[in-house]
Amino acid sequence: MTRIAVIDNHGQFTHLEHRTLRDLGVDVEILDNDIPAAEIDADGLVLSGGPDMDRIGNCADYLELGVPVLGICLGMQIIAAELDGRVGSGDYGGYADVDVEILDDDDPLVGSLAPETRVWASHADEVKQLPDGFVHTGTSDVCGIESMSDTDRDLYGVQWHPEVAHTERGEEVFENFLAICER
Repeated sequence: MTRIAVIDNHGQFTHLEHRTLRDLGVDVEILDNDIPAAEIDADGLVLSGGPDMDRIGNCADYLELGVPVLGICLGMQIIAAELDGRVGSGDYGGYADVDVEILDDDDPLVGSLAPETRVWASHADEVKQLPDGFVHTGTSDVCGIESMSDTDRDLYGVQWHPEVAHTERGEEVFENFLAICER
């Protein structure tokens, strides 16, 4: 059975990420972001959302474990910042329903959502520049980089929250991530 660790970055929806994966039949656990990377035994990681970059614990170390990683909101921003992308304040700010245009319908994480999907997202902060090796996979009129993928390293990020009911087809994002972890 596929084993996924949800890394808790102190976000309000971390328990929903855990529940969604559990309901998909996954062996899943929530781990605090200060656990040493060497103690993690998982086939994939979800870096949860959270309030700010000052409380990301050992998340940078987790990117080196060689397992697929899905960053959600702050989790995506952590991936970008740690791999020399750029994160900055969003123009929009708080939570809103957003239509995301999928730019790569072959992308293993979000391609199945093409041509667009409606999501629930916070844009207080967002990725402003992709890290080297990443492909821009989703955009909206609120945020230029709504999703990104590096299929060579199996690192993926979405600015939105696929775990909340307001996001259409959010469960599909988790199903796609599981498929990545199982290959």
